[in-house]
Amino acid sequence: MLSLASLGILFIAGVTSAAPIVPAVTVQDNDAGAGAAFASQTAKKVAALRAAPTYLDRLKLLEDKDFVFDFKNPPTTDGVTRGAGGTTVNGIPSNFPAITGTGVSMTVGFLNPCAINSPHVHPRASEINFSVNTTLQTGFLLENGDAFHLVDIPAGSAVAIPQGAIHFEMNPSCEAAMFVAGFNNEDPGVTSIAQRFFGLPSSVVGAALGGLGVVVVAEMSYLIPDNVIQGVDECLARCGLKPTKQTTFEQQPRISANAYPEGALESATAALAAAGTGIATALIKQTAATATADRFSSAIPTAASMSGWKRETYPQPTVFAAF
Repeated sequence: MLSLASLGILFIAGVTSAAPIVPAVTVQDNDAGAGAAFASQTAKKVAALRAAPTYLDRLKLLEDKDFVFDFKNPPTTDGVTRGAGGTTVNGIPSNFPAITGTGVSMTVGFLNPCAINSPHVHPRASEINFSVNTTLQTGFLLENGDAFHLVDIPAGSAVAIPQGAIHFEMNPSCEAAMFVAGFNNEDPGVTSIAQRFFGLPSSVVGAALGGLGVVVVAEMSYLIPDNVIQGVDECLARCGLKPTKQTTFEQQPRISANAYPEGALESATAALAAAGTGIATALIKQTAATATADRFSSAIPTAASMSGWKRETYPQPTVFAAF
């Protein structure tokens, strides 16, 4: 039986425009220096909370304001994921220390029309996902031999997703959508299926896909868009939306164990450039960066050079004004 925090009553304004809506999320400490300071302070607080001998002692370390987490204005980029299709914000101990020791956490997702919270797994938690304002669609697979489960989640309804299941959430409507996901673990974890699969050695990936060459594998890996992703063509056409360029920076860092064979990356870059993807320059830059650095730290491109990622301040639309 899941032990989950109360979801509460949430309201959201309707959408009158068919254009994609950027979620109303603004990170308070949006620069690297402020983020590092917040992370250091939070780590010390979480350590103190875990070391407290009793729950009462833990409560004495917290102020009343510490028990509230603002998903619309999260305090740091940690736990915030953004792509062309929307934003998800996780409330976890690293940005919400008050949940330390409670065994629960939460994610709020803001999905543009047709957007998809791309296929992923939570390795340490089951999930209950509540649709706030429109009908969402989710599908999941748990293990070999299991049938694929596809269900609609009408507004005001929730779906239960077993721990470890590969699943996604899709907004098939032409209006912006919001979901609230509760977890029975304060650190549920997330594994993005496409990025992590293609982060395995390219020869292994190629063999698993029926003998694809390593250059083709490299090309495919750098076409995987960052979460949250734009939706399927049918939905975009039905809603009168045109696909926009999606960033591809959530690649698995390459080390010696999963490095591409010599020359494969250059060949893939040339092929992508010839295909007119516009990704070749970014591919070269991020490959050099991820050779020795974490993709999600200093290697992140600046906001000026990309269409949106963790260190960017997210514009405020009117659609989520009621939230």
